[in-house]
Amino acid sequence: QVQLVESGGGLVQAGGSLRLSCAASGLTFSRYEMGWFRQAPGKEREFVAYIRPSGGGTATANSMMGRFTISRDNAKNTVYLQMNSLKPEDTAVYYCAARIESWSIARTQSEYDHWGQGTQVTVSS
Repeated sequence: QVQLVESGGGLVQAGGSLRLSCAASGLTFSRYEMGWFRQAPGKEREFVAYIRPSGGGTATANSMMGRFTISRDNAKNTVYLQMNSLKPEDTAVYYCAARIESWSIARTQSEYDHWGQGTQVTVSS
């Protein structure tokens, strides 16, 4: 049974940083692409970042480029999202997701097979 467990969320002031983690189990982590999404109240879930199984290829949503960085440690079955220069509009529940290795960058929810339960990030002004 695949499990994805996010952690690292919390309350931070604008301009601050957080690092989210997502620990995966029940799958061969090094064969899976990983993504981060977020959902703010009253809004649709949106793509944040993506990383290939080897970690050699990444993609980040335009609005977060330069502030958010995705990485992974296959030895620890964990994917990370480093978030810097946080803004109040970054407030959302952040989810990690996994899909078996494919040949395209996965930016939509429907492309992913497994999801975590989410972790709340709140940025105060």
